[in-house]
Amino acid sequence: MSQDFKPAFEKLQAIMLDVVSSGLMITEEKPDSLIVKSERLDKKGQPIWFGTVAVKKSYVAYHLLTLYDHPELTEGLSAELQVRRQGKNCFNFKKADDALFAELAALTKVAREIESKA
Repeated sequence: MSQDFKPAFEKLQAIMLDVVSSGLMITEEKPDSLIVKSERLDKKGQPIWFGTVAVKKSYVAYHLLTLYDHPELTEGLSAELQVRRQGKNCFNFKKADDALFAELAALTKVAREIESKA
């Protein structure tokens, strides 16, 4: 992992780990990636993805899969966080940003609440 991305990865990983509790499980935890899935199963009997944090070649990706089913959660995002958004559920960062990470942590907690009610 690029040392430039390490602070961003560690903070994003902490955000994702903060919501892991009953109903969610860590299915992969490596120095450069984290995968969290729900205990709920999809139509094929596989655990539903909740989120991932992964170091890529030129950024750290934070995926929050709940946004696929609940795109309305992104309506109140700041313009600064929207700029980091790629596609429907991914946010990319090259460096740690405490203000954006706080906003992303709040979004992740809302997604977790939705998941817990599903």
